[in-house]
Amino acid sequence: MHEFHLPEMTCGHCASKVSIALKRLDAACDIQLDLPQRKVHVRSDEDRATLIDALSEAGYPPA
Repeated sequence: MHEFHLPEMTCGHCASKVSIALKRLDAACDIQLDLPQRKVHVRSDEDRATLIDALSEAGYPPA
């Protein structure tokens, strides 16, 4: 499982965009969002760099 801190994820709309971006990359991925801590945990067959690229392209680059 990969954990990312997303400082730009500040609301439910942001969390939705993060989920959509990750699901587009890997429809079978498991996502756990922690909005108050601005963290996302992702279980995916994709490698970490690919996940980071998808998050960054969606406007939520990991810190």
